Amino acid sequence: MKTLIKNAKIVNENTISEGDVYLENGIIAEISSSISMKSNDVQVIDAEGKYLLPGLIDDQVHFREPGLTHKETIATGAKAAIAGGITSFIEMPNTNPQTTTIKRLEEKMSIAKQDSIANYSFMLGGTNDNLEEIKKINPREVAGLKLFLGSSTGNMLVDNANVLREIFKNSPVIISTHCEDETTIKKNTQAHIDEFGEAIPIEKHPEIRSEEACYLSSSNAVKLAKETGARLHVFHLSTAKELSLFSNKKPLKDKKITAEVCIHHLWFNNQDYKDKGTHIKWNPAVKTKKDQKALLKALNENLLDVLATDHAPHTLDEKNNTYLKAPSGGPLVQHALPALLQFYHEGKLSLEKIVEKACHNPAILFEIENRGFIKEGYKADLVLVDLNSPWRVSKDNILYKCGWSPFQDTTFNSRITHTFVNGNLLYHNFKFTNLANNYRGERLTFNRS
Repeated sequence: MKTLIKNAKIVNENTISEGDVYLENGIIAEISSSISMKSNDVQVIDAEGKYLLPGLIDDQVHFREPGLTHKETIATGAKAAIAGGITSFIEMPNTNPQTTTIKRLEEKMSIAKQDSIANYSFMLGGTNDNLEEIKKINPREVAGLKLFLGSSTGNMLVDNANVLREIFKNSPVIISTHCEDETTIKKNTQAHIDEFGEAIPIEKHPEIRSEEACYLSSSNAVKLAKETGARLHVFHLSTAKELSLFSNKKPLKDKKITAEVCIHHLWFNNQDYKDKGTHIKWNPAVKTKKDQKALLKALNENLLDVLATDHAPHTLDEKNNTYLKAPSGGPLVQHALPALLQFYHEGKLSLEKIVEKACHNPAILFEIENRGFIKEGYKADLVLVDLNSPWRVSKDNILYKCGWSPFQDTTFNSRITHTFVNGNLLYHNFKFTNLANNYRGERLTFNRS
């Protein structure tokens, strides 16, 4: 497909400039202030008044396949992501069976090759006994290694200190961690059971999965990374206290230790448990308004490097349970960018900062080849957004297989009008296009030796 996008406001590398972008053979072939028609078979899109962003790269999703496909599949998760302007995803290993061998990882790659309309990669999961599998990772073909340093959905807790040190010393790829101290969580849980029995209020979740639990685990991970020289990325920070562990004194490409924040920790705080209940039960927990404000400030000041979703769907029947029985996690990929653009309207994030943290930086951090930027020669993964076209999230327009969203009944000011994946227009004004041609996304590759 050949496409000429005219009159767009192009958001890229901390600038916004008006111009045209020409796409051919899946590549951004030309960017200029004005591009004339190349031939009669070019699709022309007038983007007057709209903003053109690189496709978002979500480095942390749970699409639940294999084994948990009543919640989500790679196919349904990828479609929801495309509707949300996310053109590439990196999926987590806590499926059933768990992705803890190269064989199982390649099996998931095969599913995505058949079913995903978004670009894709997967992380291998570390355990107490799969160090030899970790050593087999091909750095050019696998996004990274995921370690659960606190148990979460699909318990893959790595709690052997000697094994953990060996993993940090020997991983051939970036290590991404879920950091919560298990001993602290168990102690807090038992104390609340002693007080409330089975009827623990959901408002107690950030006291059980506490600031202390987060800081103990993340500080230990940072200490171990410094001792071993490992490349460490700490997922989903949720507390102000943890921010002291990170630095903004180097550009991202030179950092050995990085961190990210997820949209839900920026959007919600503990006052929202009263209305949202277990629907906003995540691990790590949504915490205080003070934490929420500190995380947003740290994002703007580059202490936090990446924006992600931690998209982790469960069915409503599962979520509508008592505190101890309701699983943690929620669906987010379809609504992440509209939520971020709402922060723009509120003066909390600039468009340039959103693109830096959700598009550029995941590509830099994971060394993804030729994606994440609007540059000539790069893959044509692009999103057009209309910043002044309000719409309301309702059950009728939610695409997640689980059928619900923590943003239900929210009105967003901005909508995604077009999503291109490798130059193919796949989504236009709430409708998918070109899917009859059986289009599929591409496996991500990484510029590593």
